[in-house]
Amino acid sequence: MISKKHPQTQPLFQADINKCVDPNHPLIVLSKEIDWSVFEEAFKEFYSDEMGRPAKMIRLLVGLHYLKHAFSESDESVVERWAENPYWQYFCGFESFQTTIPVVASNLSQWRKRVGPERIELLLKEAIETAKRKGLIKPADASRVNVDTTVQEKNITYPTDAKLCHKMREFLVREAKKRRIELRQTYARVSKRALVMQGRYRHAKQGKKAAREVRKIKRYLTRVVRDVIRKIDPRDEPMKERLFLASHLLCQRKDSKDKIYSIHEPHVECISKGKVHKKYEFGCKVGIVSSSRRNWILGIRAFHGRPYDGHTLTESLSQAERMTGFEIKNAYADKGYRGHDYTGPTQVHVAGTDRGRLTRTERRARRRRSAVEPVISHAKHDNRMIRNFLRGVDGDKTNAILAAAGFNMRKLMGAVRRLFLCLLFFFIVSMNRGENRSEAAA
Repeated sequence: MISKKHPQTQPLFQADINKCVDPNHPLIVLSKEIDWSVFEEAFKEFYSDEMGRPAKMIRLLVGLHYLKHAFSESDESVVERWAENPYWQYFCGFESFQTTIPVVASNLSQWRKRVGPERIELLLKEAIETAKRKGLIKPADASRVNVDTTVQEKNITYPTDAKLCHKMREFLVREAKKRRIELRQTYARVSKRALVMQGRYRHAKQGKKAAREVRKIKRYLTRVVRDVIRKIDPRDEPMKERLFLASHLLCQRKDSKDKIYSIHEPHVECISKGKVHKKYEFGCKVGIVSSSRRNWILGIRAFHGRPYDGHTLTESLSQAERMTGFEIKNAYADKGYRGHDYTGPTQVHVAGTDRGRLTRTERRARRRRSAVEPVISHAKHDNRMIRNFLRGVDGDKTNAILAAAGFNMRKLMGAVRRLFLCLLFFFIVSMNRGENRSEAAA
C-alpha cells in the first residue's frame, strides 16, 4: 500500500528537531533543496492504493540510501545511526526526534529489488539536478568530460578449483537434506581434510601432491552429483540448475571460457587490468563519466560480459547526457579506448593521439584527463564501490549508481559548507570595516 504522509503535528513528549539542529548544517540545507516530490511520482506505481498495510515513506527510503552511500554505511549501521542523529532524521522528512530505528535493514534490500536499477538512476539524476539548481554544475562543466573504466569487485572469496568444488559439494548435500534425500555418503570429513592438505602442499610448493588432493575433492563432488541425480524429482528445476552448475564446474579447465568463480554469484567475471599489486579482480567492469572542470560524476554504468573499454563509450556518454540534460562536446579517455566504436556528435580525444599543434586550453583539458582516477578512488573507498555486497547482476548496477549518488552528495555537502564559511567571513569583514569607520569618524 502507498505510504502515508508523516504527521506534521508535534507528538507529546517528543523533541522538536527544528529546535535542536543548526539550520546552516549541510544536510538541513540540502533537505530543502532536493525535490522529493520527484521520487514520490516516480515510485508510486510500485505501491498499491488498496491492498496491504501502509508502507514506509518513499522519502525515508530514498534518504537512507543517500546517507548510506554518502557516509559509507551498511544497511544495518545506517538505520542504527539514523536513530541517533537528528540531522539524518530531518533530512529524511521527520520533524520530531525518533528514538527507534525507522525500518528493518532487510526492508532496504527489498525496496531496491522492487524499484530496480533503472529507477535507482533517479537518485543520481536528482543529485545532479540539485547541483545544477545551486549553480554548481553548468553547461560549460558538462561540455568537457573524462571517461574511464574500473572494476567493481564482488564480495566473494578468492576462487580456486579445490575451494569451489568443496563448497559445491556442501551446497548439494545441504539441499538434499532439505528435500529429505538420503545420500549414500556426504564425504564431509574426507573432503575437508583433502582441502586442508591441498593448501598445505601448495604452500610447501609440492605441486603433485596438491594436485592429487584436488582430484580427490573433485571425485567426491562427482559421486555426490551422481547420487543426487539418481534420487531427485525430475520436476525439481532449482536443483537441476545447481546440478548443471556443478557439472560445469567439474568440466572447466585452466583455459576454459565462461568459467565459474563463485557458487552463489555465478555471473562474476575475472578481469585483468594490468595492475602490479593485483593481477586479477573478480566482479564486473564499470564505466565512469566525470566532469573535467569540477569532478562531478555525471554518469556511471556497470557492464557485464567483459567488454572492451572502447565498446562501453557509447552507453556511458548517452547516460551522462541523459542525467545532465546537457550536450557533451568533448570526451577525454586513456589509451584503453583506442579503436572505439562511438559515432555520436561528441568528439573523443584518446591519450597519445592527435599530437599536432594544440591550443593552450586543449592541452590543459588533456592533462585533466587523469583527474578521473582520484574520482574513482573516492567512489570506491568513501562510497562503497570497492566491494559490492548486493546480490546478482542488478545488484552490480544498483551499487555503482548509488556510489555515484553518494559521491555527488558529499560534494554538495562540501559546497554548502564552503558557502556558509564564505558568507560568515564576509560578514565578519564587513562588521570590522563598520567598526573602523565609526572609530575614524569619532
